[in-house]
Amino acid sequence: MKKDSPLVSVYITNYNYGAFLEQCVASVLEQTSQDFELIIIDDGSTDNSKDIIEQYRSLEGVTIIYQQNKGLNITNNVAMRVAKGKYLMRLDADDFLVPEALEKMSALMEANDELGLVFPDYYYVDATGNITGEERRHDFEKEVSLYDQPAHGACTLIRLSFLKKIGGYNESFTCQDGYDLWLKFITHFTVSNINTPLFYYRRHGQNLTTNEERILETRRAIKETFLNREELAESTLVVIPARNTRIKKQSWPLLKIGTGPSVLEKRVAEALKANSTKGVYIVSEDRELIDFAQQVFAQDPKVFVLERPAQLAGPNQTLGATVELAVNAAEKAGLSFESVLTLTLDYPYTEASIIDDAVNTLHLFKSDSVLTVRPDNKAYYRHNGHSLSAILDQEKFTRLEREALYRAAGGIMVSSLESFKKHTKVNAGRMSHVVVDELSAFGVFSEFDFEIYQLRSGALSD
Repeated sequence: MKKDSPLVSVYITNYNYGAFLEQCVASVLEQTSQDFELIIIDDGSTDNSKDIIEQYRSLEGVTIIYQQNKGLNITNNVAMRVAKGKYLMRLDADDFLVPEALEKMSALMEANDELGLVFPDYYYVDATGNITGEERRHDFEKEVSLYDQPAHGACTLIRLSFLKKIGGYNESFTCQDGYDLWLKFITHFTVSNINTPLFYYRRHGQNLTTNEERILETRRAIKETFLNREELAESTLVVIPARNTRIKKQSWPLLKIGTGPSVLEKRVAEALKANSTKGVYIVSEDRELIDFAQQVFAQDPKVFVLERPAQLAGPNQTLGATVELAVNAAEKAGLSFESVLTLTLDYPYTEASIIDDAVNTLHLFKSDSVLTVRPDNKAYYRHNGHSLSAILDQEKFTRLEREALYRAAGGIMVSSLESFKKHTKVNAGRMSHVVVDELSAFGVFSEFDFEIYQLRSGALSD
């Protein structure tokens, strides 16, 4: 372990992880490459962490910092200022490294002066350290051209001079430091990975990553800091394909709970709240829906009601034909827009922030299209005539490895206007994704879903 001019500065962030701290520190001290310094930063722990940390004070090359609960990104910047190494790596106190981690990652960085950061695959472990899964990423040298899947914030080796050049971490965000860092580095520098698990990521129910809504909200906010909000304002045509679907003999689009607005009105309201919305086209072949929409939205200059010819409403017709109808009508009406977004009525809880997030993602990653999704780690099977067989050979993977699969959810697709005109499809070309929360992913497709929606909406209106 070097003290004055180490190759790598490893900093451990700790808040009440005394139960895991010794294993974490030991995994650093036992590295095959000893060209590092170790910085332990305790963020105001109230457990026995201090007693454990003080055991390492006498070791050469170890720096100990105690602070009062300043949060992750402030802590990251503290480490950046204190570090003496050429490279910097954060290690959370509940995780731990494989012995070759620093050696393998620093060797890759040393071989390429243009490389800004490198990150490895990793194992999932439970509270007691048992391996429960493995995170595998695509090979960045051969397989990756779309950079919308960030590296893990921890155990990513960063070139310290590059980090300082971009101003370090944004302290206005209290989580998702890895996402902010990722967007900064893919914008300015080269990034890569090692397709070998080099650390153990512990899941024990107390991790910050279990707070999904906070994570997704923060990611949306981070993306906005990289884009010009004014340039994207009113840049998107929203198309709502509206069939008069009936569930339990009730019209789903026209359904009202108590004296509240209908499902259709709620969807239009969310579309209009979005900063990116230029105009909303409701497209339907149903006379009842058309008459209702024309009456309700007659005074709104941003909402248009368009009758869809019966031949475009058939079960074998693609969504693209309906969108093309709206695009042509909008252009004829003189509307200027850069992208087109479809918002279905099946997902009643998708909010304006997700509409804007889909549009932001389209521009940020220079995609042709974006789809809202949920990670899906279930196994799926098809019948081949002889037996059930796993789709995509999923029986070869652990449950946690299947998190790389996604299912469409949330009812939003957005495409650049250029891509749509080229493919006559919204979901075409280089497709990126936006992960939505569980509520936004809830769709009404059956009587059971319908009853859940009624129960929840009734409870909220009481």
